[in-house]
Amino acid sequence: MLKDITLGQFFPGNTVVHRLDPRMKLVLTLIYITALFLAQGLFGYALMLGVLITCLALSRISPKTVLRGLRPVLFIILVTVILNVFFITGETILFEYRFIVITQEGLLTAAFMASRLLMLIVGTFLLTYTTSPIALTDGLEQMLSPLKKIRLPIHELAMMMSIALRFIPTLIEETDKIMSAQKARGADFDSGGLIKRAKAILPLIIPLFISAFRRADELATAMESRCYHGGEGRTRMKVLKSAPRDYMALLFGAVVIATVVLLRAAG
Repeated sequence: MLKDITLGQFFPGNTVVHRLDPRMKLVLTLIYITALFLAQGLFGYALMLGVLITCLALSRISPKTVLRGLRPVLFIILVTVILNVFFITGETILFEYRFIVITQEGLLTAAFMASRLLMLIVGTFLLTYTTSPIALTDGLEQMLSPLKKIRLPIHELAMMMSIALRFIPTLIEETDKIMSAQKARGADFDSGGLIKRAKAILPLIIPLFISAFRRADELATAMESRCYHGGEGRTRMKVLKSAPRDYMALLFGAVVIATVVLLRAAG
């Protein structure tokens, strides 16, 4: 299960999505999330699904990779569906037994909510799949650069976010190694109830924290040995420049959100 978590992983490529300016991809991700929450009804969700499939096709990310990344969050989506089915009331009752009442409105709400969560997760994963951590840091830093006027440490904040994303796969791999080592010594993480499994995971925490602190210390030492002193006076080997394809992508995003608003108003 741990190996299925793909958040923070970058899959190099030379597609049009990979070549987009990271600043534009951040803006387009925000537009996508906004449009997704504004979407309403079958046509609105169908439009957002079409947009997502188009982006995935253009990025050439394997569907197996996307599905593998969704496996760890299926439990959350299932709980969301169950809560909406049993707690959303409506006029059209489909099933009723004692205190259990299932309505057509509850089923529709559950379906739309599950679809929204799935598309939200895949859409945000697409940002990290097609953008390297360094490019993401540069784009985020430049987008937040106006906040430097109020003396916010923008470069340091962007660097911390990038490092956090970068080390998610590393920590997952480290956790898997620790679990494998403890299983070889007789530890059991798969059998028993929920409480027993939670207790079995506790011995993982201490070695995982020690490993994380060791990696953080090694990273700090490496950065200091290279005379890293924050963003002051730093230059970039690759300066971010917007290309015509970036403006075309922005126009596409504007058309999508405008269409979603019109569909919502018409509904």
